Amino acid sequence: MKVHVIGAGVAGLAAAVKLAQRGVTVELSEAAAQAGGRCRSYFDPQLGQVIDNGNHLVLSGNTAIMAYLDAIGARDRLAGPERAEFVWADVRTGKRWTLRPNEGPIPWWVFSPSRRVPDTRVGDYLGLVPLTRPQPGKRVDQAMRCEGVLWERLMEPFLLAALNTEAKSGSADLAGAVVRETLAKGGAAYRPRIAEPTLAAAFVDPAITTLESAGATVRLGRRLRKLEMAEDRITGLTFADGEVTVGAGETVVLAVPPWVAGELVPRLTVPTEHRAIVNAHFRVTPPSNAEPMIGVIGGTVEWIFAFPERISVTVSGADRLVDMDREALARLLWKDVAAVHGLSQDLPPWQVVKEKRATFAATPEQDALRPPAKTRWSNLILAGDWTATGLPATIEGAVRSGGHAADLALARLVV
Repeated sequence: MKVHVIGAGVAGLAAAVKLAQRGVTVELSEAAAQAGGRCRSYFDPQLGQVIDNGNHLVLSGNTAIMAYLDAIGARDRLAGPERAEFVWADVRTGKRWTLRPNEGPIPWWVFSPSRRVPDTRVGDYLGLVPLTRPQPGKRVDQAMRCEGVLWERLMEPFLLAALNTEAKSGSADLAGAVVRETLAKGGAAYRPRIAEPTLAAAFVDPAITTLESAGATVRLGRRLRKLEMAEDRITGLTFADGEVTVGAGETVVLAVPPWVAGELVPRLTVPTEHRAIVNAHFRVTPPSNAEPMIGVIGGTVEWIFAFPERISVTVSGADRLVDMDREALARLLWKDVAAVHGLSQDLPPWQVVKEKRATFAATPEQDALRPPAKTRWSNLILAGDWTATGLPATIEGAVRSGGHAADLALARLVV
């Protein structure tokens, strides 16, 4: 039987790959001219380089991502250290340090001053215990102490990156889910991994190749305008290029952004608030001793990534920056890069990428609006990091949602 997957972001790709590899006939349709959604790469003429739209960091403990990469033969396209080590720099004081957790789940590293966050005490880490259990409906600041050195130098930047929402007002339940799947499992579960050479090379291109090899149909530049419905099922799909009948035994997996799903599906509740992410890329050769990734404290930039002939930065929860003049923003961000890496203040060739609706706002209120994958239409299934995955809007959540949607579609075929 056939499954129509609408949307070729990571969630849609994950669903399509799993279905195609199980022998299901898959037709994947994407409105944009390229697959990948927010996880994409492109040639930027201003830099003369292929860049990613953003710096998407994944962790070694992201089980759904690793299974997906194995399925498309691309696990080797993630690069990172053999052990979990995180370098930090405070641009206000010039202080640097390296967080070195041990591999196992018993966190003996907090007893070592050379491994833990400087100026913290062992007792400070007990404040993270509440996040090791569910905290439904609570904000982070209602579940743990949000002040002090440990908060400023580790938990606030970590949770801001994970939630893409101001850490204090973020959902403690979502924050806790990330902590339980990474920090609580030990360093082996949160070794940082970066796509190499690009996001598309790791997450997108191998998936398209896998789908085409499995006989799936991939159609780009094909926007879905309407879902045709009768009683309890989807009966047709109206695309910009024509109409498609959905047969009695066929399923539709809708893997589009929440605002698009909300327009297509009657009375569907979806998150309504979103948060921005700003990334900037600078064409400059990093210093020979530059760390691949550095966390920044006290600046505008939050993370700095060093690539061959390029330095890139990320700012999460960046609503305050998205309307700023692009060159002024580039200069502001470059100031932090120059301070951290000891480079000239002269602005090199640059590109700024603004994602105004990068993720849903990971607050308790918005988390409560996330719908389940199943809908009241028997053959319509939702996928996307904005659905009720139990995780924030991350690549791991997107892949997990796609896999879950595929499982539900497979269950329908069995029935």
